[in-house]
Amino acid sequence: MRPRLAVVLMCILAVPSVVAQAAKSDFFKTSDGVRIHYLEAGSGRPIVFIPGWTMPAWIWQKQIDEFSKKYHVIAVDPRSQGESDQPTSGHLPETRSRDYKELVDHLGLKQPVLVGWSMACGELVKYAEQFGTDGIGGLVLVDGFLSDKPSPEMFAAISGWMNQLQQDRQKQAAGFVRSMFKKPQPDDYVQRIVDASVQVPADTAVVLIYNMITVKDFSPGLARMNRPVLFAYQPESQPTADFLKSKLGDKLRLERFDGDGHALFVDDPEKFNRVLEAFVQSLHK
Repeated sequence: MRPRLAVVLMCILAVPSVVAQAAKSDFFKTSDGVRIHYLEAGSGRPIVFIPGWTMPAWIWQKQIDEFSKKYHVIAVDPRSQGESDQPTSGHLPETRSRDYKELVDHLGLKQPVLVGWSMACGELVKYAEQFGTDGIGGLVLVDGFLSDKPSPEMFAAISGWMNQLQQDRQKQAAGFVRSMFKKPQPDDYVQRIVDASVQVPADTAVVLIYNMITVKDFSPGLARMNRPVLFAYQPESQPTADFLKSKLGDKLRLERFDGDGHALFVDDPEKFNRVLEAFVQSLHK
């Protein structure tokens, strides 16, 4: 019995650790003097998670917990979001994407996989346009809106939304956050996200939306993407999937999440994590 127990113990000890690493909180300063906050955990190939409009880094918690078991995970608070500084300028997609490149350089990340959700999809296209993609392993775009030409109807709808945002920030944030999910989420979790969203000044939140919808052409950035790209999306974003396929061809992999909301990595973290793991494993080291 004892020899058998010894063998079992040896087998257990020989198995690599698959325990999630506790994330540490840190900051770095950008070239224009803005302190950017990020969470960091694990070791191995780096994966950088970038949240969407007004969202905090910790919204990726279920990905941080899972991927820190075998990867070097970084989740960033974009400027004016989460615990990062709130400057009065620099909220263009070009500037925010420069922040991400400077974070990659600051941490010395080699061939990171960059994962951007919602507004961050456009910012990662701007990243590619400015810096190319030779230095990264792959790009994951999560349910963002990208197109050749936004429709007049979309401009009208977003204009009304921006007005509501400035009239009643709390009400707008609560409605927006609840609309991100198709699956039930705990009330205290939803409230935490609402509280994080409203920390972004209303004028800054409006400027971020305006700067996003006034990008006239994503083609230069898409043309510079020479690494594999994954677009994970829910059904309402099918037009973006079609647009990306027309621009990227075989470089693009599509994964549709039927029955999930805009925050599909929260609604169905198990599926999202499987899809992301498969994508990362498929990349050349």
